[in-house]
Amino acid sequence: MSDFFFFFVPWEFSWLVQLTIWGSLLIYWNGLRLSRPDQLPGFWPVLAFVIGVLLMYLVTQTRFDYWSQYMFFVHRVQHLVLHHAAPFLIALSMPAAVLARGMPQPIKAWFARRTLLKAGWVGVYRFLQQPFIACLLFVGLIAFWLTPEIHFDAMLNSNLYWIMNWSMALDGLLFWWLMFEHGKRGITPRLGYGTRVLLLAAVMVPQIIIGASITFADRVWFDVYAVCGRAWPLAPITDQHLGGLITWIPAAMMSVVGALIVLRFWIYSDQGTRAKTSSPAADYPNVR
Repeated sequence: MSDFFFFFVPWEFSWLVQLTIWGSLLIYWNGLRLSRPDQLPGFWPVLAFVIGVLLMYLVTQTRFDYWSQYMFFVHRVQHLVLHHAAPFLIALSMPAAVLARGMPQPIKAWFARRTLLKAGWVGVYRFLQQPFIACLLFVGLIAFWLTPEIHFDAMLNSNLYWIMNWSMALDGLLFWWLMFEHGKRGITPRLGYGTRVLLLAAVMVPQIIIGASITFADRVWFDVYAVCGRAWPLAPITDQHLGGLITWIPAAMMSVVGALIVLRFWIYSDQGTRAKTSSPAADYPNVR
């Protein structure tokens, strides 16, 4: 039992991660509390948001983070969660409205008075959410942090290690938010459903290439784990091959699942459009 509780002790405690994770959950809970019955998102979106946020905590503020620094394949699981699974669930829950209602009023009032700040971050956000930029960042960050020389430095430098993890989490949120955005028109560019499916296919191919290259490599590329030592007695090449498979198959499957969800949105959108156009009111638009 003591080993079970020991697992949840942060390996490297981070106030920034702690405040972000628990603050997000608190604001979300407050937003739910202040929502009218017709504004509540339902059980499954709430569950998806909570699981997504807690998954980020699990891989960064528990013993799992220790394993990820001393085993390559665990590190790949960590980034699969930070860049794919957790942001996927959070974006799918569409939490923006609930989070906005739960935000403390003084913070909202302060931000509303900073018009230049608001205009600046909205401009940066919209630039990053352009389809080409979003795809380039999504795949490019994976390739960048898996460049052997860069990966070596990131795993030995604490600050660079946290920059790596934060960049993966934030980019994952940006990308999956762009893919699943389907509510009221806001600051996120509204892409056609067909475009989203094509983008998900586009980011899948480079991930397969990167993962397969690592899986079928005949020598060890990531020798930093030999310098630091491995948490478990696993052959270095086996550790690397497992990491390649995780980078290859589950990550690619996330694109497939995402495309199926987008297709579901597309079908329901078409059904809603047909229902409106076939209603009697559509033939007599001026009738009240």
